[in-house]
Amino acid sequence: MIGRDWYPIFLREMLLFRRKLLKVGYLFSAMLVPIIYLLTFGLGLGRNVQMQGTDYLSYLIPGLVAMSSMNNSYTWVANALNLNRLYFKTFQVFVQAPIRPSAIMVGEVLAGMVKGLFASGLILIVGFITARDLSITPLFVMTLLLNCFLFASLGVITGMIAKSHEDTATYNNFFILPMAFFGGTFFPVDRIPELLRPVVWVLPLTHSNVLIRQNSLDWEGLVSLVILLLYAIAFFIIGSRLIRDYSE
Repeated sequence: MIGRDWYPIFLREMLLFRRKLLKVGYLFSAMLVPIIYLLTFGLGLGRNVQMQGTDYLSYLIPGLVAMSSMNNSYTWVANALNLNRLYFKTFQVFVQAPIRPSAIMVGEVLAGMVKGLFASGLILIVGFITARDLSITPLFVMTLLLNCFLFASLGVITGMIAKSHEDTATYNNFFILPMAFFGGTFFPVDRIPELLRPVVWVLPLTHSNVLIRQNSLDWEGLVSLVILLLYAIAFFIIGSRLIRDYSE
């Protein structure tokens, strides 16, 4: 039983997050990269290009939502945990406090999910203004929540294993950035060279992009859902064990 041990961890992150929300620069930074992609690819190609039965802009928005939720859920947790562990030394206080490792994990992951959902919400607001066929289904919401949970859990893993703050940027460049471009965000996976497709289908964001664009769950979507659940469970367990075994 985790109880409510997680709440102080979560509340601390939310208080810090609230302070960032009061800064106009944070709002712009959260939206900057997705908006650049939207302007470059979405409005550039606009409604003149059809993709999977809809205009390209309506196709692109769900991918940007998945990508934005990945980036923000992962990056905020990974950077904050790494800084707290190596530089501010506040993570050591959490470990020494009478709080279960699993509760620390839950608090960090939930905080990362909130930040990912916030950034995704900003993209959705722009999407409803610009896209013609954008709709929010229960499957869309479930996929978004699962995607945030999965990558926030991965952020904990990175924050725990990185030996320096520069290492977190290295992990981002090797894993997160390639997923953003080759995981089906901007174009379907079947347009990727056949030699690379097995690698791309291993990436969790690929399955998030498949699932988030479906109106109802078909066989392909069910496979992607199972894969995402397996990733989420595995990342959560690994992150919890890294916190439990922490000894610095």
